[in-house]
Amino acid sequence: MWQSISIIEQAYKKVKEFKGAEAEVFHADVPAYYLPEKKDVYTKMEALIYHFKIIMGETDIPVGEVYSSVEGANGELGFYLISDGGRAPYRLHFRRPCFIYYQAFEELVKGGMLSDAIITMSSLNLIAGELDA
Repeated sequence: MWQSISIIEQAYKKVKEFKGAEAEVFHADVPAYYLPEKKDVYTKMEALIYHFKIIMGETDIPVGEVYSSVEGANGELGFYLISDGGRAPYRLHFRRPCFIYYQAFEELVKGGMLSDAIITMSSLNLIAGELDA
């Protein structure tokens, strides 16, 4: 309790010193909770990040599930989202096009030669990162 009173008295003295002069804004050293100055937003990456996070914020997602897709370079890229009503998804799954049509590779090369398998693999235009389930 005594420490709290001491901190309040120190803050009061600092504010009192600036009385009459142009008011100075005091911020805690936690930039994630107040908007940075505009000039800093244009010149400093950290300020831009804090500005974006504060202005855009996080919103509570309604409870439910949704599937949405877009046409990617190699086919349909899908996103399946399940929400429990919080700010972060309960479950998020990506439907990657390469992972789906790579499953046909075995049937495409069955009965062929090894050199045909290499050509067939190339013609599928696979993105290796998408094959990780």
